[in-house]
Amino acid sequence: MTTATTGSTGTTTAAASGTWTLGDLRINRIGFGTMRLPQEGAAFDPDAAPRDPDRAIGVLRRAVELGVNHLDTAAFYFSQLRSANELINRALRPYPEDLVITTKVGPGRGPSGEWLPHATPEQLRGQVEENLRQLGRDHLDVVNLRIVGADPIAERFGALADLQRAGLIRHLGLSNIHPHHLAEALAVAPVVCVQNMYGLGVRPEYDTFVRTCGEQGIAFVPFYSIAGPGRTAGTDGSAAAEELAAVARAHGASTAQIRLAWTLHRGPHMLAIPGTGDPDHLAANVAAGALRLGGEELAVLDGLHRRAG
Repeated sequence: MTTATTGSTGTTTAAASGTWTLGDLRINRIGFGTMRLPQEGAAFDPDAAPRDPDRAIGVLRRAVELGVNHLDTAAFYFSQLRSANELINRALRPYPEDLVITTKVGPGRGPSGEWLPHATPEQLRGQVEENLRQLGRDHLDVVNLRIVGADPIAERFGALADLQRAGLIRHLGLSNIHPHHLAEALAVAPVVCVQNMYGLGVRPEYDTFVRTCGEQGIAFVPFYSIAGPGRTAGTDGSAAAEELAAVARAHGASTAQIRLAWTLHRGPHMLAIPGTGDPDHLAANVAAGALRLGGEELAVLDGLHRRAG
């Protein structure tokens, strides 16, 4: 892991989190999720007000200044006026050479924001091409097939593997899957990452699956690790709340930063993609990559994780 932690201004950068290689693409382990950029308030709320585009563009540019070189996005991240992909395009083209953009296909949304039936194998090409158009690229670095349910995925993943062979996609991943889906996909093509809901107090039953991904050299990318169902774990006035707060105080950090640091400590293959539309929150999230938790602290947090689940 890299020992560089600060930029020329003394601000902690994403380099402090260490690096991982997605296929042949080396990235810092702290990345940035763009789901919240197109609109204010709750994600996917069709009535939410669009976010000020200049502010969103400023956050994206600041992320790159802070050493973030892994962005998570999707064409279905959009408001009434614009998509996250289009904001990325406006903010960052021409793209830095080391920037890796991971997108997702599978779900679809209508013009009014309503969810549509998931794409068939034949429709996935259109979704890939829409991501290419919005981002202004001739290929996509990483495409995750996002799943809903436990149905077989081989045919859909195979359609993406065909597009990979055609040069439209560099690497393939999976999102929101059940553990059995990974073996099914690996029988079709290599998988560089799995993106699932996971965090402190969130899905401890997936701990074994997280380790399995690491053993196979596959990145695990937790989403909602701060804002998901486990966000109340250790914040409800209980003894667990004091345990989490004590760890945070010891590092001069927020409990949200400790949550992010804990996920990164689950293994060198763990990546983080916290999202925000606030530049101060962005800097705090990036700084969490520099936190080093001790053995006793990890034991306390691991116990909280198991109890909360």
